Amino acid sequence: MESFGARLHRAVAERGPLCVGIDPHPGLLDRWGLSDDVEGLDRFARIVVEALGDRVAVVKPQSAFFERFGARGVGILESTIRQLRNVGSLVVLDVKRGDIGSTVSAYASAYLDPSSPLYVDAVTASPYLGVGSLAPMFELAAAHGGGVFVLALTSNPEGAAVQRAVTADGRTVAQTVIDEISQLNKGAEPLGSFGLVVGATIGDTGHDLSGVNGPLLAPGLGAQGGTAAGLRTVFGSSLPSVLPSYSREVLHAGPDVAALRAAADRVLADCRLALAAS
Repeated sequence: MESFGARLHRAVAERGPLCVGIDPHPGLLDRWGLSDDVEGLDRFARIVVEALGDRVAVVKPQSAFFERFGARGVGILESTIRQLRNVGSLVVLDVKRGDIGSTVSAYASAYLDPSSPLYVDAVTASPYLGVGSLAPMFELAAAHGGGVFVLALTSNPEGAAVQRAVTADGRTVAQTVIDEISQLNKGAEPLGSFGLVVGATIGDTGHDLSGVNGPLLAPGLGAQGGTAAGLRTVFGSSLPSVLPSYSREVLHAGPDVAALRAAADRVLADCRLALAAS
């Protein structure tokens, strides 16, 4: 099976460097004139798929906003994933899972096994039980052409206390995560399948991302304060590996399909310009 890294590389070449999040929080449903229930959620998701599914390289549903409605919400998530993949989008499920042993193996099976109804192209994962604890995710992803984006340097202010703590060998915790993911991607072409999540609003990180050889997912653009032009400050020479991610900046244009498409086209143009500067 073709690797996630290869599929992502091709999708970005064909559709452009853009990931759009599906984050149907109550305020956004209300903004769209939709009810904060499973019917509103279903309508929201269907509109996003119609507007963007056949246009953007990557779509990133936030699982929690579906899970809050219980089994019916998860059912809508399953349907949304299928619809997106049927029209050619790569799906990164934002779940930020992390655990050990049989539990992390179960998470891997839930999202990265093709027999699962929640099967996606890639997931986000938390490394704070140790990067090695995520091995079942990496292994299943590799076996089935999937990907894993591991949290490294996040935009929330609380994250720095852990991520920038210095280990016994002088590296920060974040740098140890970066280095371990770099090892997993060594020798992969055209791009490794194991990526990092690095917030678009954190400024100069002071960390070395040059050896990752995998995708760098950059959330926080648009409504959260990050700009496409500011990506150079965050990523420097690693800019060609960046996958910019917008949510509210695009979704606020809904529910009109044409307006959603126009918003996605606008931010994509900004991203192309910023990344071309590399």
